[in-house]
Amino acid sequence: MNKLKIIPFVLAVTLPLVAQDLPKVIAHRGYWQTYGSTQNSICSFERAAEIGAYGSEFDVHMTSDSVLILFHDNTIHNLNIQEVPYSRLMDIKLPNGECVPTLREFLEATRKTGSDIKLIFELKPHATPERNREAARRSVEMIREKKLTYRTEFITFSLDAGKELIRLAPEIPVYYLNGELSPQELKNLGFAGLDYHFNVMRKNPQWFKEAKKLGLGVNVWTINDPAIIKEMADQGADFITTDIPSQAIIQLNHRKNE
Repeated sequence: MNKLKIIPFVLAVTLPLVAQDLPKVIAHRGYWQTYGSTQNSICSFERAAEIGAYGSEFDVHMTSDSVLILFHDNTIHNLNIQEVPYSRLMDIKLPNGECVPTLREFLEATRKTGSDIKLIFELKPHATPERNREAARRSVEMIREKKLTYRTEFITFSLDAGKELIRLAPEIPVYYLNGELSPQELKNLGFAGLDYHFNVMRKNPQWFKEAKKLGLGVNVWTINDPAIIKEMADQGADFITTDIPSQAIIQLNHRKNE
């Protein structure tokens, strides 16, 4: 009789654990491949929240007069974002008609969505270690001012910025993007995890297990091929960053229900 009672209990706790192992979906530059949206816009964040993405990734630069703004490339309309004052950029329109948002405007808008979708905050590299650290400091200050630390996860290609983010905000997870550091090296520096291109992870498949043993998260970017989404999920990725978040969510939910 005791064995009969134990078996259904084991099944009840085991099945949810399998579902939890599936990666969560992060919308790369928001959900922008949909009507009325565009990359790194307030609309793209709102659309990512609407489809139930775990997080919405966005890119942040600091202008020459230390204003933080959202944009992916280093230049816009032939202006180097980090070398000009914000006044030169403030009236530039995105393809969907929005002005290029400041970080302050973007964060204020995210608070109105009524969603707890994560803010996957990519701080872009700047020209000097000093500028990287200043951008990190101003980013943390803005996140704290808007009381969004609990929803924020930082990612960066800059080791200078990453170390400063960890020092200034140990309560906020920081992931490293560049791909050359092992899980153990990241752990030693205080990073919460690695956020590497799928080709880096293909060359270093042992890093999935090494990261898990060290308690680090694993995010893989930017995957738009369903076959590679499946491959990285099979390897044990915690997060998938993609330009097709709605399709990825459907694919992973289907797998969960198989």
